[in-house]
Amino acid sequence: MWSSPTICLSFALVLLATTFSGSAAHNITEILAAFPDYSVYNHYLSQTKVSDEINSRQTLTVLVLPNAAMTALADKQPVAGVKNALRLLTLLDYYDSAKLHKISQGTVLTTTLLQTTGNFQGNLGFVNITDLKGGKVGFGSTFPGARLATTYTKSVKQIEFSISVLEVSAPILFSGLLDAPTANITESLEKAGCKTFANLIVSSGVLKMYKAATDKGLTVFAPTDEAFKAKGVPDLSTLTQLQLVTLLQYHAVPQYTPKSSLKTTKLRLSTLATNSVGNYTLGVTSSGDDVSIVTDLDTARIANTVVDSTPLCILSVDHLLLSSELFGSAPAPAPIKISPAPAPESEAAASAPSPDLKSASPPMFEETPSGAPESPAGAPEEETAADVKTGDGKMLKMRSTVGLVWLFSFTLAF
Repeated sequence: MWSSPTICLSFALVLLATTFSGSAAHNITEILAAFPDYSVYNHYLSQTKVSDEINSRQTLTVLVLPNAAMTALADKQPVAGVKNALRLLTLLDYYDSAKLHKISQGTVLTTTLLQTTGNFQGNLGFVNITDLKGGKVGFGSTFPGARLATTYTKSVKQIEFSISVLEVSAPILFSGLLDAPTANITESLEKAGCKTFANLIVSSGVLKMYKAATDKGLTVFAPTDEAFKAKGVPDLSTLTQLQLVTLLQYHAVPQYTPKSSLKTTKLRLSTLATNSVGNYTLGVTSSGDDVSIVTDLDTARIANTVVDSTPLCILSVDHLLLSSELFGSAPAPAPIKISPAPAPESEAAASAPSPDLKSASPPMFEETPSGAPESPAGAPEEETAADVKTGDGKMLKMRSTVGLVWLFSFTLAF
């Protein structure tokens, strides 16, 4: 039996777990929506989906630019280059005004979202933070010869030890940061082990459809070569040209949705094959860093990011995406097994007398000792196990229940 302190402690732990599990994560776009001076910055966070990367992390600092500085940064630059700059302005550590002015030895290197992409060599994804003379704090790239041209301006918003938003005077730049070479779709697919898929989109003419849709945003789920060899994959050579085109369109979503954004996706995704009736859509499930694309017939796990260059994203998957519209309905669920009804008792068994519980088992109460006076006339006899069996022991059940309740209350009290 648990002691009262143990029960109280367990209840407290459950309450705390419920409280913390129900707390909402920060949302950077909602935070900045309250500050019109950063509306342009907020717009690009949403367009590049860097906002989803920020919202999926804890303990970070977002260095924001006022509208004039952000407009100057984005002017005539590719969106993919702007995304690199925004990632470099997102520090993967918590800094508020007080911490900035108490940097050990006056300078420190801290990692950023840009470093997590692996797209730049060495430590170019790190930022140098230096406590300058006169109370100023400077930020700069680790690129050789880079200056501390970005300075801390003011604090904007803090959620303690979760996210800090600080205004800075200018972006942190280095040579090549804003470059965004146009991705070659087929070459990228072949290098990622998706050669079969690359050949199919070229021979079917779907590659042209992909390129035409890229300007407005496109995400392609490319099955690996091993996925085409998997057991149960249908023979694609039996498909008509129209069916093959539809299948390949089903592997593309007409919007830029990188893996970080898919983690928070709740609604079904329309594809290039989706028609006015709403067919050919995809679902998404995620657990931790694992993200899977779900169809009516199968599930494909995202293996790697092949291309992430706004507005194009290509993700390799470990299974073909098979739609029920092309390959039939989903398998019917297995029939529910129903246990057979018990065989009816034979007439002999049904008519056999019930065993005498009093003689077959020890009495539940002590019998009257030999020689003891019998109960006075008219007094109720003690209830036996047979009485309980036949439903005459209601008072016994009530007494037992009251006893258990009293015992439980006594345990809690002590």
